[in-house]
Amino acid sequence: MTRFVNRTDAGRQLATTLSEYSSRLDVVILALPRGGVVVAAEIAAQLSLPLDVFLVRKLGVPGHSELAMGAIAEGGVQVLADDLIRELDIPQRSIEQVASRERVELARRQQLYRGDRSPLPIQNRTVILVDDGVATGATMEAAARAVAGQHPASVVIAVPVGAKETCERLRAVADRVVCLCMPEPFTAVGLWYQNFDQTSDEEVVRLYDRYSHYSR
Repeated sequence: MTRFVNRTDAGRQLATTLSEYSSRLDVVILALPRGGVVVAAEIAAQLSLPLDVFLVRKLGVPGHSELAMGAIAEGGVQVLADDLIRELDIPQRSIEQVASRERVELARRQQLYRGDRSPLPIQNRTVILVDDGVATGATMEAAARAVAGQHPASVVIAVPVGAKETCERLRAVADRVVCLCMPEPFTAVGLWYQNFDQTSDEEVVRLYDRYSHYSR
């Protein structure tokens, strides 16, 4: 399967698939930092849609931080992978410690990225949630549940690549799921990009400042 050149290339390809939403006044793009912002900024540019960030933090398994045991999102939403937590016998105290630490980081990023700007209103609008890929899908699920609590008209999850079972599971928390590639075996998001360098806070701020002017 052909890999994406980088996140911008992935965003350009997603924009083609999402072209029906172009220039619509009732549509807003919410990007999951950090990598999702690069993908979403290209979609916003191609389709002339308003862009905002939506803060979500993965809850990593203690000692294996890349493995998600859940996620937290803006609005106090928390999603836990109960089966994994039971399998690994992770104590509640450890979960609370990780969640507390990630809430601090979530608040830091919210202040850094958005500053004193208010979030874009999403009530009665179609929300397109964008990330650079989904593996376990914990962060995207948390984001979708948090957004749904704000009464949008519909929720669309859009990612360039994801594990097939994850993309199928996310259909339970969104009105539509767009996943361009569902390779098997999946292994990891980064393997499906030629360039998957880490996105910096500075790049997130730059892209947000540049494309949020599409906001109406």
